[in-house]
Amino acid sequence: MSEEVKYSLLVVGVCMVIVAIITPFIKKIAIHINALDIPDARKVHTKPIPRLGGLGIFAGFLLGYMIFGHNTIQMNSILIGSFIIVLTGMIDDIKPISAKAKLLGQIIASSVITFYGNILLENVTILGLDISFGIFAYPITILFIVACTNIINLIDGLDGLSGGISSIFYISTIVICFFQGRFGELEFLLSLIMLGSTLGFLVHNFHPAKIFAGDSGALFMGFSIAVLSLLGFKTTAITSVFIPLMILAVPILDTLFAIIRRLVNHKKISEPDKQHLHHQLLKMRFSHRNTVLIIYGINILFAIASILYTLNDTKDIFIGRIIYGILFIIVLVFVLKTDIITSKRLFKRENKE
Repeated sequence: MSEEVKYSLLVVGVCMVIVAIITPFIKKIAIHINALDIPDARKVHTKPIPRLGGLGIFAGFLLGYMIFGHNTIQMNSILIGSFIIVLTGMIDDIKPISAKAKLLGQIIASSVITFYGNILLENVTILGLDISFGIFAYPITILFIVACTNIINLIDGLDGLSGGISSIFYISTIVICFFQGRFGELEFLLSLIMLGSTLGFLVHNFHPAKIFAGDSGALFMGFSIAVLSLLGFKTTAITSVFIPLMILAVPILDTLFAIIRRLVNHKKISEPDKQHLHHQLLKMRFSHRNTVLIIYGINILFAIASILYTLNDTKDIFIGRIIYGILFIIVLVFVLKTDIITSKRLFKRENKE
């Protein structure tokens, strides 16, 4: 076993143990201050579940950095931005705040990353074309971070779902860094720390969940994914905007379908419903656990195809394209056969009339 593998297992293992030990205490605090997720007609769980699980993930992140990290301006910006994000989510977990207030917190956190950390999405490569953003890199970077932050939050509807999808992203980043020999890069260390922290949380969050990530956790995981993607762009570990988007294909598509669905049904984009991807699978009579595992499986396939794309080998890229093609055919069939965009029952009724 190489020294890099031993080091990686050490970082992941330490962070995982820290979070696994801390989370039960956070659960007690959440119950004590009544930070509970109360079930309603839209939610799947049937009894109040403590929120604030994100505090455990954040604790693992902080302690992991203190043990294994080193001080830089970039890292300082990530610490400050992460604190603002977790604080915003924690306040909402305890007593819900308006969407505008949450958005403001996200913009402030994103601005710290952009202006203080100078972590920017300065250019992207799309279909072989290199597009430079110039001065617009600042607002585009903030928009990118806010979008990623909310994508994970929107899919957080079943036990272990947001944590599992985030873990798949961290693993993908680690694998890409391994293939490229980028062991000393910040995105490699942060991916290890976040993977261990998220896995430690999943010990208590996988079905049946004893605690939820809450906004503090879902927003923080989405925020960390955005930052890792930007760090990858900056060091060319991730050579195209296409790569992180495809690793996150499942939550991105679910969010896109939700927006289209609400526009088609003349509803507000922010209005919640029970037509998300996981709701559709539950309607197909898959169990709670199997629904989560199916989504994991689909996301892993997207991640594998994305990793193959970074290897710059003609054969690997070809295999990646085949996997992408198969997955998008599956997505198309799924859209046509379910209510994820529009109700099929309504469509049939209109045709009869």
